[in-house]
Order: sequence, then C-alpha cells, then structure tokens
Amino acid sequence: MNTKAIAGSPSETRTNPSRPNKHRQKTEATRMALLGSARRVFAGQGFEASRIEDIAAETGHTRGAFYAHFSSKEDLFFALLEEEANRRVHQIRSAMESHQDPELRLQALRNYYLNRIADRQWVMLMLEFKLFALRHPKLRAQLAATHRRIRASLKLEIIDQLLPARLHAGREREELRKIALDVILNGLVLEHAYDPQRISKGQVISVLERLFDVLMDPPRPKHSS
Repeated sequence: MNTKAIAGSPSETRTNPSRPNKHRQKTEATRMALLGSARRVFAGQGFEASRIEDIAAETGHTRGAFYAHFSSKEDLFFALLEEEANRRVHQIRSAMESHQDPELRLQALRNYYLNRIADRQWVMLMLEFKLFALRHPKLRAQLAATHRRIRASLKLEIIDQLLPARLHAGREREELRKIALDVILNGLVLEHAYDPQRISKGQVISVLERLFDVLMDPPRPKHSS
C-alpha cells in the first residue's frame, strides 16, 4: 500500500483540521462585522429605532446575511453583550493576574473600573436596551433572564478569588457590590455626557475612586478599648 499517496490525498486535505476553512473564516468575519455595526448603530440611533437593514448595509450585506447569523435584533444584542462581557472579563483577569501581590491586583481592578468611563458608547447602548425592555413588559422577563444567564457564564468568582482575602465575601454580597458599582458608573457617565459643565470628567473619576474604595474595602469599625 502506498502510504505516501494516502497521506497526500485530496480527501485528507479537505478534512485536515489544521488547515483554515475559508468559508468558516468568511462566515465569522461577516458575523463580527455585523456585531461591530450593531454596536455603532444601536448607540447612535437607539436600539428600538435601529433597523436591521441599516446594520447590514453598513457592512455591505443584506437582510439575508443578517438572518443567516441572527434571528432578531434582540438576538443580535445578546450576542453583542456576550462578546463584550467575555472581552471585559478577559481584560480584567489579564490585568489582575499580571501581579502576584493581591493588593496590586485590587489596584489593577480599580484602574480598570475607572477607565471604563471612556466607553460612553457602551453605557448608552446598555441604557437604550434596558429602556426597550421596560417598554415591552412581555419581553422584559425573558430579556432579563438571558442577561443573567450571560453573567452567570462568565465565572466572575475567579476574579473575586484574585482579590485580597479580606475582601472575599458571600455570593450575595459580591453580587450587590458589582451591581452598585455598575449602577454608579453608568449613572455618572450618563450625567457627564448630558451636562459636562455640571460634572466634569475629573469629578466623575474622583467620585468613582471614593465609591470603589468604600464598596470594595469598607473601613472597619473602631472598637473602643
């Protein structure tokens, strides 16, 4: 038997998993382009006002290409949310794991949190979608459940384990801490975007620094002697 002929046969070439599949690459490129377009269109026009045609057209594709990847605008939004959430968790873990000292890991998390004020587009996008959910009560429970599922899949407890031991808390307290930090950040970024003369970027950072420190590492009560 000619083993060399078999090894180089066309059938093996087609099934070799190490060779890039051009169709798969093109499909993934289209999907990523639609996600990028959606981020811009949703933030610029508002989630409810955005049209599937506009999202597809910005990438040079049609509605048919859109529906080949996503079943609806809501489906697209959650794909965008999941991608963004995974990207952020990866960035946080990379920043924290670059330090051996838990205190420096806490500082890395603090810096990452403060730097999030630069992404005003994402804050506006999340606000738009939540307003959409509130306007459609029949969908709200489903949308909120999907959002919770995505958060649960992120394994955020790994990040908590990288923090100093004194900051380890029960799941309920950790979740409340994350919710409070997100709500405060989103509110301040929105207020700054609306009226920067009332609250400047420097003031936003100052408030976030103080609130992060209080929520993440609250002062211990002093015991009288």
